[in-house]
Amino acid sequence: MQGRRLDAPVLPVLPALAPLLPGGGLRTGSAYSIAPSASLLFALLAAASQAGSWCGVVGIPQFGAEAAERLGVDLSRLVLIPEPGPRWLAVTATIAEVLPVVAVRPSGRATDGDVSRLAARLRDRGSVLLVQGPWAQAEASIGVADPDWTGLGDGHGYLAGRELTVTVTSRRTPVPRRGRVLLPAVDGALVPMRTPAATAYVPLEAVG
Repeated sequence: MQGRRLDAPVLPVLPALAPLLPGGGLRTGSAYSIAPSASLLFALLAAASQAGSWCGVVGIPQFGAEAAERLGVDLSRLVLIPEPGPRWLAVTATIAEVLPVVAVRPSGRATDGDVSRLAARLRDRGSVLLVQGPWAQAEASIGVADPDWTGLGDGHGYLAGRELTVTVTSRRTPVPRRGRVLLPAVDGALVPMRTPAATAYVPLEAVG
């Protein structure tokens, strides 16, 4: 299998996520396995769409456009395919031919051969694939854990913001990296809580 160059260009991510990712962004021609968290997906799409990259979202009918916009996703550069049907992999591969960033929630199993062919297409086109769930040949896995909501008092109040841990496990780094962030903060933004650091931390079950 053809390897990805260490100096391959990266697509931008929000500043709070950049220190966690190898190269400081989403490496073109690569796939990422991400937790099934809507907020995490919005955060990963935001900076790339703001920088002019078109993004596609396949097989996620619950994708909330208004919430995505609050986290910075440029809806004018977003293509939604909520119900691709059983040919979700073919639809994803086709979209990856023309869009720089594609997010997908698989509705079935992909064979090793399918994954390898899609990986070759990503490298050829320089696209980034964000897969909600496990994915073979992933550049990195991005998880979220330990959520803590703010805004509630003793039996009263409104949920205002959520603090959680984002953890990135990459084939390029010896140990995972994690950072505590507000996702979302009171204003809907992604805000770092403290400096990310290398750690042997193992992500817990992902949260939505």
